[in-house]
Amino acid sequence: MNTPKTDGFHMPGEFEPHHGTILIFPERPGSWANDAKDARKAFAQIADRLSQCEQVYMLVNDRTQAAAKEMLSPAVKLLNIDTDDAWARDVAPTFVKNPLGEIRGISWQFNAWGGAFDGLYTDYEKDDAAADAICEALNVPCYNARPFVLEGGSIHSDGEGTILVTEACLLSKGRNPQMTKEQISQYLMEYLGAEKIIWIPYGIFNDETNEHIDNIAAFLAPGKVVLGWCEDENDPQYAMSMADYKVLSNETDARGRKLEIVKLPVPHQPVCVTEAECRGYLFAPGEDTREPGERLAASYVNFYYGNDCVLVPQFGGIYSKDDAKACAILQAEIPERTVVPIPARAILLGGGNIHCITQQIPSSQCL
Repeated sequence: MNTPKTDGFHMPGEFEPHHGTILIFPERPGSWANDAKDARKAFAQIADRLSQCEQVYMLVNDRTQAAAKEMLSPAVKLLNIDTDDAWARDVAPTFVKNPLGEIRGISWQFNAWGGAFDGLYTDYEKDDAAADAICEALNVPCYNARPFVLEGGSIHSDGEGTILVTEACLLSKGRNPQMTKEQISQYLMEYLGAEKIIWIPYGIFNDETNEHIDNIAAFLAPGKVVLGWCEDENDPQYAMSMADYKVLSNETDARGRKLEIVKLPVPHQPVCVTEAECRGYLFAPGEDTREPGERLAASYVNFYYGNDCVLVPQFGGIYSKDDAKACAILQAEIPERTVVPIPARAILLGGGNIHCITQQIPSSQCL
């Protein structure tokens, strides 16, 4: 399918009802250390909890299918679609919906977060083909948005015409350098059925996705945004979060509402990869590597809405008080759902977190 233009489809808010969630069973040894043992436990916990309130689809391949069957709830549906890695947010389709309850997918071009300029790995052909394969498996029509490069983690919708993005990501030289900011805004509005794009400058410090929006800010509801926050003036995140706050404080959404901003503190000190953890990776030629002491892009904003829950990353150990505070803030802001803490260091070591490995499918009359 070509450009949707004015066909009545739009991107719902993540907090709106889901038909289900897509995940990908982790395997890649350059992302998931020690044969993905700990990562698979975290993915399985997330899939099993979500399967209690919506349909979960787990992408597997011939190598991972047996392990997935053994670890996952029988309620999780396995789709045999091979990928290069496990970031469903970025390689699965972005789903849009119309007032009749029909849904369609969008297949953006994927180039591993920067292609030849600063991409994280060179073999991403299967990832790039995943969105079309998923739509085919689900029998959902799919828009072809190529050659526009975009990942699902770089956009966040309020469901009422407003999209949040970061300049650091969408204006990076590895995405769509031939397009202006205005052209990118227009392209997104056409495909997502939106009326306004709010650009904030930065994401989370040292985020290797060029600072995706889903690690720094998200809509809790129309007119309400949660923002990753840092109180330490000596931390690089402080100035980045402050700059984002200034933009959001002076913005209105597509409906003209002034935004309510909820500050969600990042961990009180950087979360860094250890020497022992580094020994568990096996990096392919041309793949981005990790070094002991490297700061990871830890953020509690990388949570995920299920139909009856909110899954919140937890980093444990010295971050236990930060973990509890993040859960308490989100529970107060989202009282209609149960906040579920998920031990997520193993996911963070792959480069993202809970939101990065999930992609929602809106409720539909067709599924």
